[in-house]
Amino acid sequence: MEKESFVLIRKKMNRTQKQLAELLGVSLKAIHSYEQGWRKIPLHIERQLWFLIYQKKTKGGKKKTQPCWERKSCEMKNECSAYEFQCGDMCWFVCGTKCDCTRDVDVREKMQVCRKCKILKSLLK
Repeated sequence: MEKESFVLIRKKMNRTQKQLAELLGVSLKAIHSYEQGWRKIPLHIERQLWFLIYQKKTKGGKKKTQPCWERKSCEMKNECSAYEFQCGDMCWFVCGTKCDCTRDVDVREKMQVCRKCKILKSLLK
């Protein structure tokens, strides 16, 4: 995750740096470091941020968007964990997905692909 996305998500969540630090369970200094680009944003922090902005945007997950397998006309949905668990608007959060070369890659590589995907990017709109 780039520092600009981190700041944008914090602002979309309407949180101060201190409030976000408390929410994520990290120090205020860590938040400063992430936003200044002095420290790399750990993957578990990035995933937690995406989850929180998803929850805020969808009002606690109650407002679902069109699932990934429909938005991408997926032919592998029956083999995909996002389809199995019916979380096609949170495919970026679930491991074991089958689209866009995320098959047989670890979670770090998966997130690199997901960061470019319209499903995840839609959370920043």
